[in-house]
Amino acid sequence: MKVDLTINGERKTVEVRENDDLATVLRWEGYTGVKCGCDGGTCGASKVLVDGETEMACGLAAEDADGFEIETIEGLGSQDDLHPIQQAFVDHFAVQCGFCIPGMVIEAKSLIAANPDPSEAEVREAIDNNICRCTGYQKPVEAILDAAGRMRGEQAAVTDGGARVDSCDRGDLNE
Repeated sequence: MKVDLTINGERKTVEVRENDDLATVLRWEGYTGVKCGCDGGTCGASKVLVDGETEMACGLAAEDADGFEIETIEGLGSQDDLHPIQQAFVDHFAVQCGFCIPGMVIEAKSLIAANPDPSEAEVREAIDNNICRCTGYQKPVEAILDAAGRMRGEQAAVTDGGARVDSCDRGDLNE
């Protein structure tokens, strides 16, 4: 059967089988930021925004997404122009293996859209269903709080002892 989806702003008609979940279909379409960690909607790795709401794509039948707008991690920013949430994750060294991070970033976007000034407890609750074995959650929490501040127009926190190079002259490094 065919379903119509708008994925990261692009309308697509995709062929799906009766038992395909949305995560599988998105991956077939090249959106590999959507991870399949549990195939049951419990680990958070397959999170996407469906009409602005966070959903576990592996727990949603693809046919049930017909007509919806889907946003994946690929729709947030590019390698050359990171979304403030993605940049905060980089700046806070909140990315380890990267498997769970797309789901955390998607969850962070949803949280900050609903609550531009979340508390640490609210951030921890929001990412509670994102299973991560690498980071220990502290750095992602710090990144999300910083990203919320950036998105409110506050100055980004410097987390690497002040050695940021994104805004300094990158002239001759031998000088």
